[in-house]
Amino acid sequence: MDVRGAKILLTGATGGIGHTLAAELAGRGGEMVLTGRRIDLLEPLAERLGVRAIPADLTDRDAIDKLLRDAGDIDILIANAALPAGGLLTEFSMAELDRALDVNLRAPIVMAKLAAQQMAARRRGHLVFMSSLAGKTATALDSLYSATKFGLRGFALALREDMRPHNVGVSTLFPGYIRDAGMVVDSGVTLPRGIGTRSPRDVAQATIRAIEKNRAEIDVAPPNLRLIALLGGIAPTLTAAIQRALGAETISRTLAEGQRYKN
Repeated sequence: MDVRGAKILLTGATGGIGHTLAAELAGRGGEMVLTGRRIDLLEPLAERLGVRAIPADLTDRDAIDKLLRDAGDIDILIANAALPAGGLLTEFSMAELDRALDVNLRAPIVMAKLAAQQMAARRRGHLVFMSSLAGKTATALDSLYSATKFGLRGFALALREDMRPHNVGVSTLFPGYIRDAGMVVDSGVTLPRGIGTRSPRDVAQATIRAIEKNRAEIDVAPPNLRLIALLGGIAPTLTAAIQRALGAETISRTLAEGQRYKN
């Protein structure tokens, strides 16, 4: 479906990638409805883009239903919000564990259920889920984050088949390391030479392409990382050994420590 003229609900709009998604989609003529937890960042962004903002905390289960009611009939849902959830599982409190599951997995599923009911009735709509390459191949110190992102992938692929008869598309994006915004910037990690990155604009353009071409999945990463993700699904033990040799655990530790405050 065409982004131009479509009513689009974007979660996680206050994050670095969310900012770019909002600007690119609005620039393509989308009627944006932005949501996020931080009002101090959400409202100035919405004012700058001339779009609507609805503050919401996705860990509040009652707030999700209210958000969808307040947004009205939407044509496109982009479930972009996520917590980093990196580190050893034993280091998470039960409250932090529940927050990660709620924001990264439960909220997208519930929002999709509510939005899909409207879309199926109108036989028009598209659901987009922002996963990660960590949703295709596992990495040390990412057990909780990978659980949510793997879960999102399986949910989206099955939902795509369920919604096909109703003319509703479903897509999942799998970003790798993204420069200039998000986890890499927030954590201050220095990536080893040879591990490439993509930009927030690359993610936004891939999102638009997924919607307009009804693509099931799009990886937003250099060829070497896409290859590792592919190999992870075929030979996970071998892939884990390759990642250890490349120093992936050190990167994951730095990412986790630099974003611990967000959990």
